[in-house]
Amino acid sequence: MRILNIVLLIIFLQQTAMAQIPKVAAGTIKRFENMPSAFVAARTVDVWLPDGYDANKKYAVLYMHDGNALFDAATMWNHQEWGVDEILSKLMTTNRIKDCIVVGIWNGGASRHSEYFPQKPFESLTESQQAYLYSAKRNNAQIYFSQKVQSDNYLRFLVTELKPFIDKNFATLPDKDNTFVAGSSMGGLISMYAICEYPTVFGSAACMSTHWVGISETVNNPVPAAFMKYLQQHLPAPQQHKIYFDYGSETLDSLYKPFQLQADAIMQQKGYNSSNWLSKEFVGADHSENAWNKRFEIPVSFLLGK
Repeated sequence: MRILNIVLLIIFLQQTAMAQIPKVAAGTIKRFENMPSAFVAARTVDVWLPDGYDANKKYAVLYMHDGNALFDAATMWNHQEWGVDEILSKLMTTNRIKDCIVVGIWNGGASRHSEYFPQKPFESLTESQQAYLYSAKRNNAQIYFSQKVQSDNYLRFLVTELKPFIDKNFATLPDKDNTFVAGSSMGGLISMYAICEYPTVFGSAACMSTHWVGISETVNNPVPAAFMKYLQQHLPAPQQHKIYFDYGSETLDSLYKPFQLQADAIMQQKGYNSSNWLSKEFVGADHSENAWNKRFEIPVSFLLGK
């Protein structure tokens, strides 16, 4: 009963947040509710514009997953946020990064796992392995996947529907060198997948606390090996791309280190070096928006730095 009450509370707070435009310390939010798509369910998209946004200028664009967690802790069930507006404003004001806007794409709620789990690695698994994942449950007995994996459709929404809308309605630099993608946990996975699947669209990706395990089990889990094989085959050319990875050492992040080290070895094999790739460990950091807030400046400075 206690677990059910918590789930109902989270749903209530998410629904309440839908009606609240995030309060930001800097810049402004333009909200688009029920953004339609032929590929995934309609969702809210929050576009953050920096102070002094000028339609006669051109801005780089940072696409971020889990857009409901980026700007305002008051709209979050756990009262945490990334603080994206404060961090980017500080970096732009001090001329450390390109002028940019942020497109915060809200997740699909119950469909989040299905939309963020990289589809090609999933489909490379055997039928029995896929069935195992579809039946896997969280600690509160909820299944991870509310529907079939559909991250390819989620990326089609980003690339063929959302990006053209943003480029049409805002003053953007639409080329790949000024188009960035970022997220944490499952959002880190889909950011990695996005730059691999659409290397001519996304020039850089920030993958924070990348959820290499797919679920929360590590023993007899086929997922990390499938991701590593995918990376081997699909990493984009290092000469034209930048990728950032990181992980903490506490809570869910404590599972990631051995798999991130495997990914790092693949990055090196594929020719990535310190000019276009950064992988960092944050000892003591847990799996939370507060933790990502404390280090978000690092990937942003690396990827968007002047």
